[in-house]
Amino acid sequence: MLTNYSCREKGGKYISQGEIYYNIEYVGGSGSFSKDLMPKNLVVSFKNDKILFEILAPIGNSGIINLVNPEMNYYDTYISLFGTKCFYAGKPGELHPGFESMAGMELQKTNKTSVISGYNCNNAQVTFPSDRSKKYDIWYTDEIKVKNSNMATPFSEVDGVLMSFFFIMGKSELHFEAESVYKKEIPDKTFERRPKFRPVSREDMEKTMTDMVNL
Repeated sequence: MLTNYSCREKGGKYISQGEIYYNIEYVGGSGSFSKDLMPKNLVVSFKNDKILFEILAPIGNSGIINLVNPEMNYYDTYISLFGTKCFYAGKPGELHPGFESMAGMELQKTNKTSVISGYNCNNAQVTFPSDRSKKYDIWYTDEIKVKNSNMATPFSEVDGVLMSFFFIMGKSELHFEAESVYKKEIPDKTFERRPKFRPVSREDMEKTMTDMVNL
């Protein structure tokens, strides 16, 4: 049974396992596909220092999964696309494939605060070398206790769980906003490696991911 927590667990403890549901908004173009056929949600499952990101399209069982399980030394990226299933096994401290367009990103923390889905959030602003005057806001909270929650993402220096953020992948810009947070027991098997995925090189994974996002 799910419990929707607007803030903390009873007794003042911050939650350490559960799921976060994010809405996805596409800014600018999203390739030749209709936005109606693009993924609408990101689901993040977390348990202490283990975290699973799942972006699934509404058709064709297509999607992207990022898995971080330091206990088992898993830093995996999985893609399903039109029946093709492949994965890349990363190394500790390595950025997940697909974020090449975010190279040169600079992050500056600010004093701004906000509340998102009932969680107190801090702000940081992000800029890129192409135009340092253009600023992107991201928001994160320390009220969800996941160690190194942004490991293997461009936001690894952010010391909190992201509640409003963005990714630039190829020519696509995806914005994520937390809609709800649920406290629930997450089985350890959630963070196991996925079977029936073909291992590929980082270069092949980057190409497949770029092709998928920019369809």
